[in-house]
Amino acid sequence: MLVGGSAILSDLPANAITTYGLTETMGGIAYDGRALDGVAIRLGNSAEIQIQGEMLFRAYRDGTEPKDENGWFTTGDLGEIKDGVLTVHGRKDDLINTGGYKVWPKLVESSINQIDGVIDCVVMGLPDAKWGQVVCTWIVLQNRELPLKLEDVRRHIKESLPDYCAPKQIFIVDQIPRSVLGKVRTTELLKLEGRHYE
Repeated sequence: MLVGGSAILSDLPANAITTYGLTETMGGIAYDGRALDGVAIRLGNSAEIQIQGEMLFRAYRDGTEPKDENGWFTTGDLGEIKDGVLTVHGRKDDLINTGGYKVWPKLVESSINQIDGVIDCVVMGLPDAKWGQVVCTWIVLQNRELPLKLEDVRRHIKESLPDYCAPKQIFIVDQIPRSVLGKVRTTELLKLEGRHYE
């Protein structure tokens, strides 16, 4: 079983092979964190993943050349490389900076999804005058009448993650709007009405 599409969580079945690739590479370029033959992967500024190889596209439709003079393409994803194995943490734009602390939404989502009765969630940073951004989550419950409160979610998060990862606000909604590819439709999400706790 191949799994890809975003930062990969650790609770996958043993037969899952994680893949990393982009539209610009026409498919996977690393399996279980190891680059395929002919693919070079390195980290640029601020741990941003860069790739090089024959599988890269030539240019965008408007003619823009996305590679640097040495053929390296900067992906917009952040990660780390340890012992030759790439770990993708997420999109650079998804990283939440709350009071100087960096929060990866996927880690918080993974924790929230372990709460009884939660069937889906998404975590994002919302602008805040004091903190820069605050961690917020939209949660879909199996039974919308479940008495899940902000304090419950915060307590659960703090069992496995640092305090600053705990959401400052939660929104209980009927569903998370997603594209056919499973990507969250942020504009629609921000318009949803639901129970709100802060």
